Amino acid sequence: MDLLDDMRIFVNAVDARGFTAAAEKLGLSKQFVSRRVTTLEAALGARLLLRTTRRLAVTDLGRIYYDRAVKILEDVAAANLAVSSQGERPRGNLRVSAPMSFGTMFLASVMPAFLKAHPDVTIEMELNDRTVDIVGEGYDVAVRIGLLADSSLIARPIAPMRMVTCASPAYLDAHDAPAIPADLRDHACLPYGHSQRVEWTYQIDGKLTGVPITGRLRVNNGELARDAAVAGLGLAWLPVFIVAPALANGRLVTVLDDFAPPPSAIHVVYPQHRQASLVIRSFADFLTSACAVAGTTW
Repeated sequence: MDLLDDMRIFVNAVDARGFTAAAEKLGLSKQFVSRRVTTLEAALGARLLLRTTRRLAVTDLGRIYYDRAVKILEDVAAANLAVSSQGERPRGNLRVSAPMSFGTMFLASVMPAFLKAHPDVTIEMELNDRTVDIVGEGYDVAVRIGLLADSSLIARPIAPMRMVTCASPAYLDAHDAPAIPADLRDHACLPYGHSQRVEWTYQIDGKLTGVPITGRLRVNNGELARDAAVAGLGLAWLPVFIVAPALANGRLVTVLDDFAPPPSAIHVVYPQHRQASLVIRSFADFLTSACAVAGTTW
C-alpha cells in the first residue's frame, strides 16, 4: 500500500475513534488497519495514536497530521472528480440517517424525485430520532435538526427551522394559557426526547433559557407528541414542520410566541474527508432546493 492509502486508513481510524469501526467502514480487518497505522507511524518516526483497551487517543502530533491528511485527501478526491466520469454525474450507494418525523413527513415525498434525477445512485436510509455516530456506524450523511454539538463533521444548513409551543383549543379552554415560560410548571406538558431531564428553550430577557418541564406522557417521536397535543393531553414544543397542518386547520394553536427562540436550522452533516463526494453534494443540493419549495411549512 502507498502513503495515501495509509493516510486514508489513519483518518478513518481517528474519525471512527477505533480500529474496529474503521475496519468495518473500510471493509478491512482490524489487524490490517492497526498494522498499517503502525507502519505509518514508523515511516514518520512519530506516535500518532495512543492505544488503550477501550479507545484510541490522538496525540498532539497525530492531530496536526490528521488535519493535514484530511486536506490532502480532500484535494486528491476533488482532483479525481474533476477528470473522472463521476465528475459528470453522481453515482454509488448513499447511506443516510434521518430523524423519524422528518423522514416520514418530508423525505418520503421527495426521495422518488431525487432517485429519478440520479439513476446511478442508490439510497439506504434509516430513520431514527437518536443522534447516530456517523462514522462509527457506517453512515455517509445524516440529517440533523436544531442546534448542533461541536464536532469535526461538516454541517451544511438546508433549511431554517422554528420551534413553537402549542396546544389544542380544548386544552386551552380548560386551562389558562401560559403567559410566561415559568407558567409551564402548572401545565401538563408532553416531553419529547430521550433524556430523562427535558427542557424547552425560550428567549427570556434577551437570553436563551432552558425551562424544565414534566408530563405524564413522554415520547421519542414528534408526531406522537403532536397527536397527543391535538387530543388535548397537554402542551407540546415541536418544530413547525411537524405541526404546520394542525396549526393551519385549527386543531392546534400556539402559545408563548413572544418568548420563542430564534430559528435554528436543519442540517446535512458528513465527515470532513467526504467533502469532495459528488453524491453527497448532490443530495445536499437537492434537499436544499426541496426545502425551499416547501419553505412556508418550516
